[in-house]
Amino acid sequence: MSEDSKEDIMPENSSHVGTSAPLITLNNGAEVRDVYTESTANQRTAEGESASVPSVIALLLRMLEAAKARGSVNSHGAEGPSPSGDRTVREDPSADRVPDPPQRFNKRLTKMGSCSRSNPLTSADGQSSASSEDETSPRDKEQMNSKGSKDFCVKDIGQASFGRREIEIAEQDMPALMMLRKAGQGEKPLAGAKIVGCVHITVHMAVLIETLSALGAECRWASCNIYSIQNKVAAALAEAGIPVFAWKMESEDDYFWCIDSCVNVEGWEPNMILDDGGDMTHWIYKKSPQLFHSIKGIVEESVTGVHRLYELYKTGKLLCPAINVNESVIKQKFDDFYCCKESILHGLKRTTALPFGGKQVVICGYGEVGKGCCAALKGMKAVVYVTEIDPVCALQACMDGFQLVRLNEVIRLVDVVITCTGNRNVVTRELMDQMKNGCIVCNMGHSHTEIDVVLALIELFNAPEGHYKQDIYSFPKKMDEYAALLHLQNFDTHLTELTEEQARYIGVNKNGPFKPSDYRY
Repeated sequence: MSEDSKEDIMPENSSHVGTSAPLITLNNGAEVRDVYTESTANQRTAEGESASVPSVIALLLRMLEAAKARGSVNSHGAEGPSPSGDRTVREDPSADRVPDPPQRFNKRLTKMGSCSRSNPLTSADGQSSASSEDETSPRDKEQMNSKGSKDFCVKDIGQASFGRREIEIAEQDMPALMMLRKAGQGEKPLAGAKIVGCVHITVHMAVLIETLSALGAECRWASCNIYSIQNKVAAALAEAGIPVFAWKMESEDDYFWCIDSCVNVEGWEPNMILDDGGDMTHWIYKKSPQLFHSIKGIVEESVTGVHRLYELYKTGKLLCPAINVNESVIKQKFDDFYCCKESILHGLKRTTALPFGGKQVVICGYGEVGKGCCAALKGMKAVVYVTEIDPVCALQACMDGFQLVRLNEVIRLVDVVITCTGNRNVVTRELMDQMKNGCIVCNMGHSHTEIDVVLALIELFNAPEGHYKQDIYSFPKKMDEYAALLHLQNFDTHLTELTEEQARYIGVNKNGPFKPSDYRY
């Protein structure tokens, strides 16, 4: 190629390349030109002139050649000793200097059908022992507590000491239930009761479970919710000798296996059911209906479970009395309203870290739970909509300053959807398809009580034969007042007492109950 043709190809400022670039002396004495410094100088010399495409390509090619030259020199120079004379261990120069690959998780389907994740570098064989334990279903492990009993199935009995500390802390927050336990330990009002329960296996429910045992009951427990189970608490109950069959994230098969393990026990038949959601009641009805001949009653805690009881009652299939604890005053006013008012904010903050101010939220249902959620979110300056089917509750929502809408009218706008209905198919797939990206869906349900449950079990178990028919009963007003009185012991309160004349004038007993059964607090 002629010199003229070379000049046509080279860019205008090519005269600077290769001649003015500063030389860099490497460890072995070799010299290479610093094309990057040269290109920077050229850019400064150009002073605002845009480089043409050929000039940029030529510059990049020269930078690449210089980089290769430096790499070649480094690979030859690294074979000798370090010029600095230090004892630093040098990396293999032939290896490419690339970022560390992202950590890979070993995924393996467990017996429960979920994927467990573990770090492959935590042990010599590429799998951690902790991961192996996580992947083993508790049904496949043989465990024994310190008393030699194997009548339980939990994730890890070795966690019992941690769970025991959590239960002891919870006992300090539940003084009313502890007072009831202390008062009844002597006379054992539940002596002879054989209670089978399907409830939340949580630290607060553990205080209730141990209270029932302290009052004389023999109990077997499964969980009504696979997500709320606290494995350490379940282990602590098992260590205390209470048969409990529950671990977090059970499969559907495991869930009903745990229920069946509580019911079908050789030489033991339940005579009381404590249910949250109705799964235990329906399992016994379908699989072991003969047990209802010895069952004295059912205590149901949730809206969902009460609905299922009424379905059995309407079809003539309710085979024993049942007490609806869900509609007790203590539960509706305190558990449903005051507790949900705090727990909705706590749950959303912990799981989403969502700032509520200005967020648009729709609450489905304006019962006691819905009222608590609305009040909490309104206090956090969220824009709150309400959906409701009941005109009375709808009017209450409007009088409280909330806009009443249908869910499909606002589903595209809202940031959070909260269901408080106790019903099914409230948020359908069609509605989910219309939600904005990132919309949060939350369900407020399957709450539990403590005091009311114990009193309801005592009432049913000690009632005279034939006192309760095969029907669904509301929680007795006298029991509601007694539960409230136990809680009042924790406050500096002084109740006013009626005189005999005042009691006669309003037509009540001096010692209660003070309100008729249909009174709305």
